[in-house]
Amino acid sequence: MSTRQRERAAVLIDGGYLRAILRDSFQRAAIDFLAFSNELCGERERFRTYYYICPPYQSEKPTPDERRRKSEMDKFLYNLSRLPRFQVRLGKLRKTRHPDRPFEQKGVDVWLSIDMTQLSASHTVDHIVLVSGDSDFCPAVSIAKENMTLVTLVYHQGETSDELYNLCDERIPITQQLIDKVKLGVP
Repeated sequence: MSTRQRERAAVLIDGGYLRAILRDSFQRAAIDFLAFSNELCGERERFRTYYYICPPYQSEKPTPDERRRKSEMDKFLYNLSRLPRFQVRLGKLRKTRHPDRPFEQKGVDVWLSIDMTQLSASHTVDHIVLVSGDSDFCPAVSIAKENMTLVTLVYHQGETSDELYNLCDERIPITQQLIDKVKLGVP
């Protein structure tokens, strides 16, 4: 008689999305990312958490503000990467010529999509928890589902595409109650 092992989940966090939600809707709440990841996995074993972000822009001769923002991000990413079973994936921030959007991220969506596809195709996990609102991930979600991997979307109301919302198998809203549960310094 074989015993069924506990399901395994991977948490994939679009760092830019989550940072904007925490800044704009939760008064820049500082969260415990390990507690956050474990909370999102529920009873499933957390295989790994992947965090995708672009470091702040640095000009050829960085300003004091650019150096400060880069130093703060480096410290944050260093601490994050030291958590058990956490992987940080860095994209690049590129300057544009558009006055409305002076910078654009490069590589973050590709990293996340590759990881989602690889984790599901290799059957490393049974479940992917995606923290994002970007419809660019719809093809990767579709592939994960074809590979028999459940996909849960973690989203904030009004900050996610309808296409991504409808495509995912399950949904967890980012609410004040969730944030309060995983705030830094909360036992």
